[in-house]
Amino acid sequence: MASSDSDDTQTIVPSALKILIAGGFGAGKTTLVGSVSEIAPLSTEEVMTEASYGVDDLSGVESKTTTTVALDFGRITISSALVLYLFGTPGQERFWFMWEELSEGALGAVVLADTRRLETCFAAVDFFERRGVPFIVAVNCFDDSHAYEPGEVRDALSLDPAIPVVLCDARERESSKQVLLTLVNRVAERMAA
Repeated sequence: MASSDSDDTQTIVPSALKILIAGGFGAGKTTLVGSVSEIAPLSTEEVMTEASYGVDDLSGVESKTTTTVALDFGRITISSALVLYLFGTPGQERFWFMWEELSEGALGAVVLADTRRLETCFAAVDFFERRGVPFIVAVNCFDDSHAYEPGEVRDALSLDPAIPVVLCDARERESSKQVLLTLVNRVAERMAA
């Protein structure tokens, strides 16, 4: 706002959007938040213990040794008028109770999918569909996974044609940023409707 004694310059206060990054165990949520955050991300990544044996499904991610037990948090400034606050959810079913709290006030979500274990993102898709939260699906293209086209993933997840499905590499900042921009556009479209 310009003050009465200023020379018509305005201070822009950025809008903030709370965004969830959800998906199955081992899909790359912590990696995505870390790759794009302009601050040191907060992570509750812990070494997996014997408590996870027989409870967490490690098929397809057998070499995984850590897991998010509460949330990941990061921030990215999209423009002088828009800042995104990123909240990564835990992926294992035993931590899904956290999703309810983390989703409070969220304006949109990214469902990160791993095509080696596509069924692990069904719960996140259902969660956001039931709550009417705008979301997109981002397919994290792992080096050792088969390459699927977005339309194939859309069909496998039975998604509405209006829900964007994009390919990404969660390790790469620009790729992760494009995922977030796709979501921001989806949220803007839903808010304008």
